[in-house]
Amino acid sequence: MADESLSASVVGGSGFTGGELLRLIDAHSGLEIQQATSRSYDGKSVGSVHPNLRGTDLRFSDPEDLESVDVLFTATPHGVSMEQVDTFREVADTVVDLSADFRLDSEAQYDEWYDGHSRPELLDEAEYALPEINRENLVGADLIASGGCNATATILGLYPLFEHGVLSGSEQVVVDVKVGSSEGGAGGGEASSHPERSGVVRPYAPKGHRHEAEIEQFLGTSVSFTCHAVDMTRGASATCHVFPDGPVSKGDLWGAYRETYEDEPFMRMAAGGSGVYRYPEPKAVAGTNYGEVGFELDPSNKRVVVFSAIDNMMKGSAGQAVHAANVALGFEETAGLEFQGLHPVGAP
Repeated sequence: MADESLSASVVGGSGFTGGELLRLIDAHSGLEIQQATSRSYDGKSVGSVHPNLRGTDLRFSDPEDLESVDVLFTATPHGVSMEQVDTFREVADTVVDLSADFRLDSEAQYDEWYDGHSRPELLDEAEYALPEINRENLVGADLIASGGCNATATILGLYPLFEHGVLSGSEQVVVDVKVGSSEGGAGGGEASSHPERSGVVRPYAPKGHRHEAEIEQFLGTSVSFTCHAVDMTRGASATCHVFPDGPVSKGDLWGAYRETYEDEPFMRMAAGGSGVYRYPEPKAVAGTNYGEVGFELDPSNKRVVVFSAIDNMMKGSAGQAVHAANVALGFEETAGLEFQGLHPVGAP
């Protein structure tokens, strides 16, 4: 385990995810924040942009003035990190990228799902940040790619069924994800403005969402995937309909999920118990690095319905990135991520 503090900086610190990274690093016993960059807020205090961080003396600096650190978190738009990765790796021993630039395995995938890739030779070096499926490979990794929030919610829900043979990969899988407005970022545009977002359940990616590539890469099967924008700020909730080729019992399902997640520090089961929150609920994990998963078996049409919920900016982004960095750097996995959430709480 790491036994001394390491320096950390955040590129793109003025965005929603950048703010979450700064919050988590501030609470981390083994990381000390050195720098937060922002072109548009250069010289401004961090607290003037992120009011929950008022009281810190840290001010934003220009990204051209990066200083050497032990670990660098890059919360940049797609395309920036692949162009600047050499600079990032020159100033930091470990780079954790929160964009989509290094999540996929091959140049062909970027040609199909994005707009190509300028540094495809680095894709083999990058490790996917989700410890629940890639912990062993994260140890000592120096280029880490945090997963997409919609992909993370879906993968966490379905992964145990493939890992333990409940599903073979030949079955039909239909995924419907509902996400909060923070997924659009601090500059989300007209569709994320309050008057346009309030009260909606709006399909915005009926087909062809880029996160399908991640889901298919890690589950080894194709999925039919749709996203809806809904009236919440934080959260991603995935409902997955799967149709196994053979008979499946509740015991099979419980066995798969327990064996996969029983020892995971940030995974919780919510599968039809008592009370109001019987199934995974974004509100229950708001502000935390927890993921919730659950299921129901529908024998009448041989269907398994899988539910999962995360905070899109935490388990789906900044929290996942810090968790992966903890594994890579030898810290306790829960360092900086101990917040349990609140109840009751308003719209997350």
